[in-house]
Amino acid sequence: MWHADVSALPVNAHSGAWMASTNGASTHLHPDFGSSGDPNAPYGIPWVAVPDSHGKVTPSFDYADESDPGPYPFGPDTPIEGGQQSSGDRHAVMLDRDTCVLYELYAANWNGGHPTAGSGAVFNLKSNALRPATWTSADAAGLPILPGLLRLEEVQSGHVDHAIRFTAQRSDKSFIWPARHQSGSANDPSLPPMGARFRLRADFNMAGYRPDTQVVLRAMQHYGLILADNGSNWYFQGEAVNNWDDGFISDLKRVPAAAFEAVDESSLMVDPNSGQYRGAPPQPVPAPRPTPKPAAQPKATAAPKGVVVPVATTTTVVDTTTSLIGPLPTLEAQEPPKSGQVALGTPHSSDGSSAWAPWVAGGLLAGAAGTLLWRWRRA
Repeated sequence: MWHADVSALPVNAHSGAWMASTNGASTHLHPDFGSSGDPNAPYGIPWVAVPDSHGKVTPSFDYADESDPGPYPFGPDTPIEGGQQSSGDRHAVMLDRDTCVLYELYAANWNGGHPTAGSGAVFNLKSNALRPATWTSADAAGLPILPGLLRLEEVQSGHVDHAIRFTAQRSDKSFIWPARHQSGSANDPSLPPMGARFRLRADFNMAGYRPDTQVVLRAMQHYGLILADNGSNWYFQGEAVNNWDDGFISDLKRVPAAAFEAVDESSLMVDPNSGQYRGAPPQPVPAPRPTPKPAAQPKATAAPKGVVVPVATTTTVVDTTTSLIGPLPTLEAQEPPKSGQVALGTPHSSDGSSAWAPWVAGGLLAGAAGTLLWRWRRA
């Protein structure tokens, strides 16, 4: 649902009331990321990609009944929102790049090797499953944080392909799909619930904004903003890195919140417990591997009396992809992962060389051995 196109969805019947409750008419967007003056703790939410071999721990949770026990790849090396000494939300976001599993903590503290956290959630990013209904996560909406962060690399690439998380000061004591949890201040339908999605109106004039700002504005028209937590009105979140351009941050602050409208995304829901959305492109299914047909054997014919027919010699071919050694590993060209990218594994030997060569050599030797054995037995 982070990648769902909401540009053509109908306007939500509560849009006007929700805009008024968030002071949309007098507020501008506020990018909640950028330079803080502290090179070790820029504004934003940090995240880190770790190998599956990273040490894992099970923190002591304040809200254990709605937290996943883990364990989590959390340690003294894990970046904390606001820095190690922060007194804020202290989010910790860890992506296992080998298993594609996301681990997120709220109020995370290493605590000298006795880790604690307010709450924690584990997301298998190969699955559309949502958290159990009414369960929090590291976010008030019970959603993952990382998919909704604006990232520097995607802005520089010229294409942001997902919705962006944002906050509102007051919310209703309810949640709507895809959210799973609420932290509202009142039972008031004029307040937006967790999970509410807003989009930048199609008629918004982007002329005069920087090209990189327009990249973000197009994403806000196409994918929108998702209410994920309580905080200042119209603050939206990005990753905590030092390379955000100050001019870009200032340009985003010129965008009026009044240019947004709430949308009704109920038509996208396939299942209330799934993040899959109606109209999503199907997941590619690998084509089945074709089974090789056996070679055609020459048809036997009777020879005339008194004629000696020579015996034809054939060569037996051993299929090294299935015989003796099992299937060969799939080979893919690899480049070293950049910061924030997920590295895909390729078999390697202990000295760093590619590990598929012994498999191929073994297959060739097995094929040759089969051929020689057949010839010896025929002789």
